[in-house]
Amino acid sequence: MIKKLSLISLFTLLPASFYFAQTTVYAYVKDQEGKPVENAAIDLGQSAEHVKADKIGYFQFVDLKPGHYQITVSRPSFEAKLIQFDVTADDKRKDLGVISLGVAANPLAGVMVIDDSTNDSSEGGSSMQPTVGLLSSGRDTFQNVSAFELGAYWFRPRGVENRYEDVLFNGISMSKGDDGRVDFSNWGGLNDVTRYPYESVDNITPSEYSFGNLGGVVYYNTRASSYRKQTSLAYSFTNRSYFHRAMATYSSGLSKKGWAFTFSASRRWADEGVIDGTYQDSYAYFGAIEKQFNSRHSINFTAFGSPTYRANNSPNTQEVYDLMGKDYNSYWGWQNGEKRNSRIRNVFEPMFMITDYLKIGKNSNWNNTLSYQFGRDARSRLDWFHAADPNPTYYRNLPSYLMSIGASQADIDANTYAWQNDQGVSQINWNNIYNANNINRYDMAGKEKAAIYTIVEDVNKDKTISFVSHFDTKLASNWKLNLNFTYQNLKSDNFRELKDLLGGLYATNLNAFGNDQPFDLDNPNAKIKVGDRTQYSYDLLRNQYSFNASTEVDLPKWNVVGSVFASFADSQRDGKFRHHYYPTSKGKSDVYNSFDAGIKGKVTYKINGKNFIVYNGAFFSLAPTLNEIFLNPRVSNMITPNVENQLINSNDLSYILRGQVLKIRLSGYYTTINNATEISRYYADITSGSGDQGNALVAEVLSGINKSYKGLELGAEVKITPTLSATAVGSYGDYRITNNPKVLTADDTTVKNFGNPIRDFGTANLKDYKVAGTPQKAYSFGLRYNSTKFWWIGATANFLQDQYLDFSALNKTATLYTDATGHLYPNATPENIALVTNQKKFDDQFMLNANAGKSFLFGKYRMGLSLSVNNILNNRNYVTGGFEQGRSVNFPEAFADAQRDKPLFGPKLWYDRGTTFFANVYLRF
Repeated sequence: MIKKLSLISLFTLLPASFYFAQTTVYAYVKDQEGKPVENAAIDLGQSAEHVKADKIGYFQFVDLKPGHYQITVSRPSFEAKLIQFDVTADDKRKDLGVISLGVAANPLAGVMVIDDSTNDSSEGGSSMQPTVGLLSSGRDTFQNVSAFELGAYWFRPRGVENRYEDVLFNGISMSKGDDGRVDFSNWGGLNDVTRYPYESVDNITPSEYSFGNLGGVVYYNTRASSYRKQTSLAYSFTNRSYFHRAMATYSSGLSKKGWAFTFSASRRWADEGVIDGTYQDSYAYFGAIEKQFNSRHSINFTAFGSPTYRANNSPNTQEVYDLMGKDYNSYWGWQNGEKRNSRIRNVFEPMFMITDYLKIGKNSNWNNTLSYQFGRDARSRLDWFHAADPNPTYYRNLPSYLMSIGASQADIDANTYAWQNDQGVSQINWNNIYNANNINRYDMAGKEKAAIYTIVEDVNKDKTISFVSHFDTKLASNWKLNLNFTYQNLKSDNFRELKDLLGGLYATNLNAFGNDQPFDLDNPNAKIKVGDRTQYSYDLLRNQYSFNASTEVDLPKWNVVGSVFASFADSQRDGKFRHHYYPTSKGKSDVYNSFDAGIKGKVTYKINGKNFIVYNGAFFSLAPTLNEIFLNPRVSNMITPNVENQLINSNDLSYILRGQVLKIRLSGYYTTINNATEISRYYADITSGSGDQGNALVAEVLSGINKSYKGLELGAEVKITPTLSATAVGSYGDYRITNNPKVLTADDTTVKNFGNPIRDFGTANLKDYKVAGTPQKAYSFGLRYNSTKFWWIGATANFLQDQYLDFSALNKTATLYTDATGHLYPNATPENIALVTNQKKFDDQFMLNANAGKSFLFGKYRMGLSLSVNNILNNRNYVTGGFEQGRSVNFPEAFADAQRDKPLFGPKLWYDRGTTFFANVYLRF
């Protein structure tokens, strides 16, 4: 009996001691209207435990020992909130009350204008949160400022190009197969449904849904029930790439019968943009329909697209800008009283996908998506056959050319006056073009003749079938596994199509630079009419399979994530024309097989609930894109010599402080990219000579190029008062080429003269040349006031340094300064060679931005007003991009041109558009 009493005492008193020592902490998460915030993520910094709020916004942590705790509550579309509290030995249940999340107050969230016009130049949910939520729970100051402040000035964090970014819709990659780049225009205008990604990881941080690349992963989940139940109407007025935007979005929420609907539509348009002769008309639509069969299984159908019609603007030499101003655009001219642009991009590539969401057991999810994307991306341009170049900025039309041939000052002044006062000279003269075609319609015997001027379109019609399977499971309360499989089949139809005969009767399919031989030997006498294919036609075919596995283990002081992947792809070209220089161009090429593999890791050390040390490392290969595999796919089946997989090695180390008053991230990084292949395609006069002799389309290949990217990043945010905060961001980078890569070219002139399209230029002296296209150093300081009465105002000062001009590799080879015998040209001294070959560095620039806004609540109606202004000081001296013209690889000519005040072949540049604004008003209910 005494033993029984002892046992009873033991099993009653011991648990009692634990009840007094451990506590259940709970709360409700709601929005500012008092509605529950479902699936809010709650990260307990001192524990391995992470939970989500349920349908009524409720969450709890059980068995917390006495001590001081900190939780971060976050959900996309809401401001993250940091809560601190104490647990004492007397607490059995601790009620944190209602945690109210405000709507994200970022004035630019979802309204950042992506302007890719310069690229048009020829020239279900997870059962465990990602890693402690360090870089996804709440906005990271550095990334936020980089995107919305510095990003407006073409700043790229860590120098990483678009090609190294990953954007996924339900796991489907939006990267293009031909060049690997993400085409944001495929969903442009759908800001309401893409404002808050389901997952966003920066740089080389591992992702749950993909291995990723150097530029991070953005994952959009288009599940209809995941969108907040509401109707949203918005109108924006701006002077950026368009002037007006109207947008409407409706989300039904999940009905009792398990249906959910989300629809969105928008239009963006401008009769004429800020740059002369540009206009745009773009629509967008989005639809998601979900049927939830039970709590474990649902199917979602998604469709979206963004038909866009946009006129483009030209890069120009400094001489042209000095003549006509920074808003000058050479691509347009007057026709019948209206401005007509010759360079129009007309793109519509709709996406359709169906996703199956399945919950297996208590801790596993299996999501599968099947998608189909098709459409047409067409870019128009003027073309001519045995006629004068109609481009007003053609070098022989400019005052500098008259100076170079010793024309009289009177003739030079007359030409300058005509440029500045006669738009028939300074813009495309459509009347002259039509007159030339009319005169050339018939010969003396009355026989029909071909047009000498036409408008053609370079067309890309992709058909892409993709399948993605994602599986995640909790192997233990603190151990998660993710598996991803992807298959993609691409058929890319590429061709040039006749769009407008400009008054002519028909066009020929003959090569003016190839002794008028036919582009298609099988149809040598073809008369090309509007809608017919001309000059080139081929398919690019690719099958790609990839597998990725990642795992995460979360311990009280450590968090470890590992990710591996393997990928296989086969690529092939199928030519439709038999080119006169390349008889084997018709039919299928050899198959190019590529295999990729890689590993990533992330290790987080939790010093305490506020301080963290994070290391990321990655080593992987990257297969060449289709445009890199095939040397000149418009005319040939040839595979690029020496093309290899890129080898990428990247590491970064960060210190992170997450406090209520002060947030800091300080990171150092070092990345190398080796064995890269870069191909530039442009018109060049590689044989020197006089006039336009030898002018031909050149494919310039840099092979085995190595680059390094290293630097420091600092992002800090401090709450000076509860309503006033300051941000400071600094990026100190050094991005450069670290070797002297090999250079070769392929062009028709070389085939004609030597019977081989390949010309080897040896090595280019590029070591220590800087990577172009982004400021390598950038700094930003901002102040923001958030009133408790729901209005805000802020301003940022931005300083940009070390922007470099992109170079022509041909002009960096020994061919430039040695003659046919291998001897140096006269005057080819080291100083004079440097004058021709040194890379141009642009001046440092200062930019000032400001933004303000206010939101109003009228019962169930919420209205918001916002205004952002970039480049308030109207700085027009900032060069956002530019490149050397690869025109003449001949030292006497290049040296003479470099000494001119106005070079004939100076670099072509784009300038910042000056002061821009974005005003937005919305109504939500």
